Amino acid sequence: MLIESRYNGPPGSGNGGWSAGVFATAAGGTAPVEVTLRRPPPLDIELTVVDGEVRDPAGELVAEVHPAGPIDAVVPPVERDTAVAAAARYPGLVEHPFPGCYVCGPQRADGLRIFPGRLPDGRTAAPFRAPERVCAATVWAALDCPGGWTVLAPGRPYLLGRIAAVAPRYRSPATSAW
Repeated sequence: MLIESRYNGPPGSGNGGWSAGVFATAAGGTAPVEVTLRRPPPLDIELTVVDGEVRDPAGELVAEVHPAGPIDAVVPPVERDTAVAAAARYPGLVEHPFPGCYVCGPQRADGLRIFPGRLPDGRTAAPFRAPERVCAATVWAALDCPGGWTVLAPGRPYLLGRIAAVAPRYRSPATSAW
């Protein structure tokens, strides 16, 4: 498996959510899965997963994939008008630590273009139009950046370290939809 360069987060690194979704799926988990990134996911390099460990060709540990406990947190839905108003206040439009991020980077016309703005209760919200082809990695990516923007502040970049979700089974992020 590999993280194609188009799915970057910070320059030279895979988007954490996208990468975690690819790793979780490759590990074969369909129950709740937790992915811990141990270093920035490399781009365009063949990676392997064995016994829950994602490694690069030199054997360096990239991530760990383990079963997670039950995921029972439910985030209340946000009305579309509220999400549109929040996105208009997306701080990344003014100052973004990684403006080329596949998920939330304003310089990525070909990305997911999720621009989360803060709500008064501390959550973030943004309208989102799913791409024509959606795979599990798309869902994991869409969860990553909006969560990160709940804690991001000017001059303080924040990167995904650990994420848990349910990873549906499918063949490949490039060829499958669900």
